[in-house]
Amino acid sequence: MKKGGSTVMRNAQLSRTTNETTVRVHLDLDGFGTSEIDTGIGFLDHMMELLARHGGLDLTVAAQGDLRVDGHHTAEDIGIVIGKTLSSALGEKRGINRYGNAVIPMDETLATCALDLSGRPYLVFSATYSSDRVGDLDTELIEEFFRAVAFNAGITLHLRCEYGANDHHKIEAMFKAFARALRMAVAIDPDFSDQIPSTKGVLT
Repeated sequence: MKKGGSTVMRNAQLSRTTNETTVRVHLDLDGFGTSEIDTGIGFLDHMMELLARHGGLDLTVAAQGDLRVDGHHTAEDIGIVIGKTLSSALGEKRGINRYGNAVIPMDETLATCALDLSGRPYLVFSATYSSDRVGDLDTELIEEFFRAVAFNAGITLHLRCEYGANDHHKIEAMFKAFARALRMAVAIDPDFSDQIPSTKGVLT
């Protein structure tokens, strides 16, 4: 039996191999926040662990990429596969809340996220950084990661760092905000568990 007493299996596993990366993702929407992460990029590993823990997901990510070049292909391709896996795990999206939002403070930083599992991919992203890198990850790749997730999962995603001084805090707060909003959106509404939350009757 799944978390919350559900008997519906909402999980998926996908792999993607290109000349630049090999990425494997397993995701369980009704997990307990456990993770097994190896991206080759330490700071990105940390963000994936946060995504699992605060999203209430069980998440496995294994990636080998051309890090001798830089982290761009690895971060973007992980986002692509996570997005596709999320879409697959959601299926026809019957019974989900569909919408989610979160406001996350982290010391001096505040991040906000609002999202719609609409099937219509869109990203509005706003963040500024004081340095080019945090740990071993280029800060510009945060937007690329979230764009890849949104466009491959069919999410309308608005994600902002409202203010802050520490780049680590900014990025971590945005990941936590996204995770919490996603957790809300994928949760089953017990009053409408047999319905697709759209007047169209589909969310694709």
